[in-house]
Amino acid sequence: MPIGRLHVITDARPGRDPIAVVRAALSAGTPVIQVRAPSASGRELYDLAVRVLHLCQAHGAQCLVDDRPDVALAVGAAGAHLGADDLPLAATRRMVGPAFILGATARGPDEARARVADGASYLGVGPAFATATKSGLPEPIGVATLAQVVEAVTVPVIAIGGVSAERVPELLAAGVHGVAVVSQVSDAADPAAAVRALLRALGQVAA
Repeated sequence: MPIGRLHVITDARPGRDPIAVVRAALSAGTPVIQVRAPSASGRELYDLAVRVLHLCQAHGAQCLVDDRPDVALAVGAAGAHLGADDLPLAATRRMVGPAFILGATARGPDEARARVADGASYLGVGPAFATATKSGLPEPIGVATLAQVVEAVTVPVIAIGGVSAERVPELLAAGVHGVAVVSQVSDAADPAAAVRALLRALGQVAA
């Protein structure tokens, strides 16, 4: 299944209203929502994912669940995204089957090739630029390394970390398929307008 070019990830930081941001993002035309809530219990994540999935279905968008392929399967989401500390990718692919969208995180060409060999449908690569959205991240890899990853694999590469509409052109020039954002949308005074700006920069039709 083709993966959309703009991924809006739910903001797990205190004081954020993920559902309000999801509604705004979908109304503006984002094709993918990633449900991320690392501190939530399994039941809390399930309940959030159900709500987000219903909204995605109403707008014809893809819903992915970060870190928890079991929750993604339970709610009927299109797929999941796995980080380095989640279930092994190859084992997860055996569990979910070939049609399930399975994203994986990578930081360089060798890691990217290994993730694809293990069954990744697409790669989330970064942080591309500095970001304060998530603590404990490594140093930004920059556009040059992103280009090396794109050259190393045949699956779509989604750049993440410090991405803005203004930076999209240089990312596209490096060959990335799309971008993933958190605070660029959730911290915006007008989240829908932020999504439309990103879609325009990606060459997509904004709602």
